[in-house]
Amino acid sequence: MTRTMTSLFIMSLLSLCLPAVPAEAQLARTYVSSATGNDANNCDRPTPCRTFQVAHNTTLANGEITVLDPGGYGAVTITKTISIINDGVGEAGALVSGGANGITSSAGASDAVSLRGLTVKGIGFGGGNGIVFNSGRSLTIENCSIRNLSGSMTIGNGVVFQPTAVSRLAMSNTIVADNGYNGILIQPTGPGAVARVVLNRVETYNNIWHGIFFSPAGNIANQTRATVVDSVSANNGGSGIVAESGIVTAINVMVVRSVVANNDMYGFSAAGVGARIWYSASAVTGNGTGLSSLNAFLTTYSDNNVAGNTANGFPNGNITYQ
Repeated sequence: MTRTMTSLFIMSLLSLCLPAVPAEAQLARTYVSSATGNDANNCDRPTPCRTFQVAHNTTLANGEITVLDPGGYGAVTITKTISIINDGVGEAGALVSGGANGITSSAGASDAVSLRGLTVKGIGFGGGNGIVFNSGRSLTIENCSIRNLSGSMTIGNGVVFQPTAVSRLAMSNTIVADNGYNGILIQPTGPGAVARVVLNRVETYNNIWHGIFFSPAGNIANQTRATVVDSVSANNGGSGIVAESGIVTAINVMVVRSVVANNDMYGFSAAGVGARIWYSASAVTGNGTGLSSLNAFLTTYSDNNVAGNTANGFPNGNITYQ
């Protein structure tokens, strides 16, 4: 009896010294599948998960989620550095309804979020927003399609970039179309926030309001620094590219080799003392008014094509070389 009790005592001491084993270890790379996925799985390659959110929760910071086959993977709120990648397996992403967001970034100040090859699509039933960035160091969107988000004002936007600090948005090879409000809304919300934005080969079509809207969020002192390159904003119910500043907001937008066409209101529109648009090697045609500035700066590099608008309008600045 004494020997048995001694053995049990030793075993209990050893168990106290051993590190605890987590119920489910996180992985650097996880997988989702609509065909074989199950959210009770561990999200490894042989046993993928079914939704982005469970895969996100199972993925280590700085890791990635890989899409294995076409399908809808549900909405996801991102809280860490992570990549969600679909490299050619077919249409994969999230369907949005009920006033919700498809993909939301609420990450930490040093976190980088990357989205590639995804489709975010509204299906009515209360509308919603496609991709919403609230916080994080950066958001990269490439080879994506964001469309058909219904609603107006606070919902119905394809992409909403509303940082509260210094954050960066890079979009490339992406289409944002058929949304109930803005295609892309850039609106820093925090005091001292800076939105650093690059839109490269981005297309915004058939949105009910503006294609690309650089907007203030009340009279809050913050900045937007943006470049739009090789892009198109056309057939929108509002305007193609708009920079609209508040009293203490600075919005600087450089547009190069891009097209604003067939928009019901304006091609380029700058309004407010802190709003500046410079445009070069670009085409402005088929709009209600091609060029509009109101207490703002709308500056041409004199190498643009502005013609065929109901009213062409005029820049209020001219740079012949720089």
